[in-house]
Amino acid sequence: MTVCNSCRYCEGLCAVFPAMEMRRAFSDGDLNYLANLCHACGACYTDCQFSPPHEFNVNVPQTLAIARAESYTHYAWPRAFAGLFARNGLVISVIAALSVAAFILGFVAFNDPGVLYGVHIGPGAFYKLMPHNAMAVLFSAAFLYAILALVMGVRAFWRDIGEPVGMTTGPRALLQALRDAGELRYLHGGGVGCYNEDERPTDRRKLYHHLTFYGFLLCFAATSVATLYHYLLAREAPYPWWDLPVVLGTLGGLGLVIGPIGLLIAKTARDPAMRDDARLGMDAAFILMLWLTGATGLLLLVLRETSAMGPLLALHLGFVFALFITMPYGKFVHGIYRYAALVRYARERQMM
Repeated sequence: MTVCNSCRYCEGLCAVFPAMEMRRAFSDGDLNYLANLCHACGACYTDCQFSPPHEFNVNVPQTLAIARAESYTHYAWPRAFAGLFARNGLVISVIAALSVAAFILGFVAFNDPGVLYGVHIGPGAFYKLMPHNAMAVLFSAAFLYAILALVMGVRAFWRDIGEPVGMTTGPRALLQALRDAGELRYLHGGGVGCYNEDERPTDRRKLYHHLTFYGFLLCFAATSVATLYHYLLAREAPYPWWDLPVVLGTLGGLGLVIGPIGLLIAKTARDPAMRDDARLGMDAAFILMLWLTGATGLLLLVLRETSAMGPLLALHLGFVFALFITMPYGKFVHGIYRYAALVRYARERQMM
């Protein structure tokens, strides 16, 4: 950062370099702030006159990728879980998903083995395998735990990057950061696209990120609408194909199937010089969990009126549960911390 601050050739590429220029010295919190502000577009590596094979070996994308991944572990809550997930994220995600699926399968088989492979049609069909109240308690607990862990992590991050916890952030900064995050404004390499596997910029990573992010939001919206249907209108799932929860869930599921595949391909094809190979397992675990959640959800929708509904429901719920409990300890947090960094950047620009 000191070398970059002296050169300033890349100041028009993204938010990292203008934020860097506001500082003359860099604390650990400053570096974590800049690392999470970085969108890994790779433009600075391509444009930098001091990048490898120059003897200065200035490699901003790889260096900030390492610092960014280390910040996830540093701010994780509780800290005891962070190291375990970072060491073997894929194994923990798969074991958690399969364990919950096995629990649900065992629950159904213990009560009535014939129910598992039976054909159930109409409202309340899902709850013949597992009571709605039991399902709601189990997943509400997992979701609330994930929210608590994420809030505690962001609280520590916000304090460390120079913002007191009690400081009020104005609506302008929040809205600007929301707009920048929603558009992936800084994943454009200064306006020409993202540099990934070579020096030819494209918008593919941006497209895959959008499909994944908005697919996740649509699935969350589908679950929220279904919850309102259940408690306010006394309408039980599953719903007809044309109903709002199914339409939102289908569109979201398609995003979670197409987007993660694209992201995984882009990640494996990325120039090794810009990659943080030590964290590929953690990244792949999160991408795989998103894909499995979307794929099993779509299969459940297509086969819900067949004997495959029971096993597919168990698998889908298992992957959703695993996604919830591992969210605070994997790549999901990058979106949360990046938004907080964008809020900080928006405030800094207002103060100039």
